[in-house]
Amino acid sequence: MNTSPDSTTTSETAVSPSLPALPLPAQESERSRFQAADLCVLLETYLPGDEIREVYRAYLFGAEMHQGQQRHSGEPYICHPLAVTRILADLHMDYKCLMAALLHDVIEDTDIGKHHLAQLFDEEIAELVDGVSKLTQIDFRTRAEAQAANFRKMMLAMTRDIRVILIKLADRLHNMRTLGVMPPEKRRRISRETLEIYAPIANRLGINHIRLQLEELGFSHYWPWRWLVLDQAMQRIHRKHQEVMGQVEIAIRRRLQQEEINGEVISRELHLYSIYNKMSQHGKTFTDLAEICAVRIVVHSIDACYRVLGQVHNLYKPVPGRFKDYIAIPKSNGYQSLHTVLIGPQGISIEVQIRSIEMHRIADAGIVSHWLYKSNNTNHHNIHTLAKDWLQNLIDFQNQTPDSQDFLDDVKIDLFPDEVYVFTPKGEILVLPKGATIVDFAYAIHSDVGNTCVGGRIDRHLAPLRTPLHSGQTVEIITAPSGTPNAAWLNFVVTGKARANIRTYLKNLQQYEAEALGRRLVAAELATLKLSLDQLDSELVAAYVVQSGLATLAQVFVEVGLGNRVALLVARGLINQTLTPVTTTTPAATTAPPLTHLAITGTEGVVVNFARCCRPIPGDPIVGLFHPGTGIVVHRAKCHNLGDYQTQHGRWCEVEWAAVPEIEFATDVRIEVGDRRGVLAVIAAAIAGQGANIEDVRIHSQDGTTSTLDFRLNVRDRGHLARIMRRLRQIPSVVRIARLSR
Repeated sequence: MNTSPDSTTTSETAVSPSLPALPLPAQESERSRFQAADLCVLLETYLPGDEIREVYRAYLFGAEMHQGQQRHSGEPYICHPLAVTRILADLHMDYKCLMAALLHDVIEDTDIGKHHLAQLFDEEIAELVDGVSKLTQIDFRTRAEAQAANFRKMMLAMTRDIRVILIKLADRLHNMRTLGVMPPEKRRRISRETLEIYAPIANRLGINHIRLQLEELGFSHYWPWRWLVLDQAMQRIHRKHQEVMGQVEIAIRRRLQQEEINGEVISRELHLYSIYNKMSQHGKTFTDLAEICAVRIVVHSIDACYRVLGQVHNLYKPVPGRFKDYIAIPKSNGYQSLHTVLIGPQGISIEVQIRSIEMHRIADAGIVSHWLYKSNNTNHHNIHTLAKDWLQNLIDFQNQTPDSQDFLDDVKIDLFPDEVYVFTPKGEILVLPKGATIVDFAYAIHSDVGNTCVGGRIDRHLAPLRTPLHSGQTVEIITAPSGTPNAAWLNFVVTGKARANIRTYLKNLQQYEAEALGRRLVAAELATLKLSLDQLDSELVAAYVVQSGLATLAQVFVEVGLGNRVALLVARGLINQTLTPVTTTTPAATTAPPLTHLAITGTEGVVVNFARCCRPIPGDPIVGLFHPGTGIVVHRAKCHNLGDYQTQHGRWCEVEWAAVPEIEFATDVRIEVGDRRGVLAVIAAAIAGQGANIEDVRIHSQDGTTSTLDFRLNVRDRGHLARIMRRLRQIPSVVRIARLSR
């Protein structure tokens, strides 16, 4: 029998012949009759008869409640809950989860309430249905506010019962499969929400086959033309390399047979959304991507995985630096596999995954493996432990973040797929999102460690708190009883836990506490100048307060206590050492008009200079260094010249870009080109076409076939520079282009 949800051929009975005849809902549609019959046939493979009858009872009730309602496609509404339930039945979910799936829109779309549903069925099913129901009784000012509140409600229900989110994922998957009937604007909105929230949740829970479908469907509806172009390009690549990949499969199978290793070798297609992300995140074109072809090898044991790795590396040369061992160090969702990249025949790069049968099952099903594969396997328990840890984080977010929009933002951040693996001084491994900093690491250890963090060491060397971490590093946190979170940390932390804790601290900080803290910090800086607050000239203090734009000196202290102003700069401003109006010395524009507003915030009352060694531009992560008599010198956060100042904590200033200044900034770009007549003119015209000025250019000939051109360009920000570099890469003579940092 065809058991697909869209099957059009089945018996006339609504349920399996092995069950007693059950009543049909009034005016039941042919389509829902077929779907219900197919569902019952599937349920017979793993549920007892009495539980199937309960599922069917829920179907009858749902069909009656949704009688007369239709979807946008014109089909009876009950077809949607049936399709959602079929998705969950394929995962072998328990019968109460299936009943809740059949009833999941009853509270939201009919007059039946949660209490009534609990009386008809039971409290557990009513709680599941309520967990996926939207808040329809509350009027929200905006769609975003409603989305955030409904998401918060659903996630809170999920922390009590993981089946809530499984029902919601199945619901979203079927909606995405039938999204074509919606207007374009609504398709894009739903697709964006799917890509930003639901696909990452499926990934976080390890449910790979649902994640991939959500991503592909979301991508195809949100960017239909991009999806079509990539799909056509991938089809051409597969036709071109089909024969070569066949040879690779045969070669690997033969090698496994020679080594007496039982395993399955499968060529697989890389998913379009994954390819698109690589292109957009790394600024590459489709032709720049090395790994288009992929092979998966599934064997019977962990030992065989490592043996196979050695054999494929012996068979084809591996690409250095592309090996990842997710067996020894699993991903945060429990995923385990060996990843490597090989140079195959004709120089084709081939991505290879090697895993055991159990790893393959878990990679596909994740937390659902508990229901799909009934066993006491240790890996299944590990997956549930990881899921519980994540749910505990969500509970912490709930408690610390009263605002629903902030909570949604925190969860989105926490769903980042890329990870880094770093060590504590005791050798324990912490998994953090890509881009995580020392502060994120501190909060990952414990909230109190993050709140009292004042510094950190990476591989025994002092480093700024905003330093991004990389896999393999050992991180040590320096704490102090007087340490407190800084508002500027919100500009660089990436984990939801860190953001939630910092915001909670700042929001709970009372006005008098902030003033007292700011007063102590300013007094400490004055003490280094052998002065005290009592010795300050009242006229200078009054002048500084007026210049700061605040009403009283107490408010200045509050700003310092909240982290909005730098104590060092306030102290020097109070004694008139840097009371001159703020200026910015920029190497970009000797003809730039006088500034009327700040390019950098957090530096009020101080001369600001931009370092010539790294030439920061708006959009760059930046760090300020205070130089007596010079003011603040702003560097890019990764500037090589910052190393000498890592031990001089008092000279560091947390600074950030304000609104984009109405001036241009100089930056240096190196372009390697093939020697041909007129190439300099072509490049200059391309730069001018992007609205940028060339301040200087230097030409260095190399081997007679290539030349290096060093340009100093005046640009508005990083986005402007990126557009220029993309345009230059389109010139055939350009071999390589990079931004310089001397």
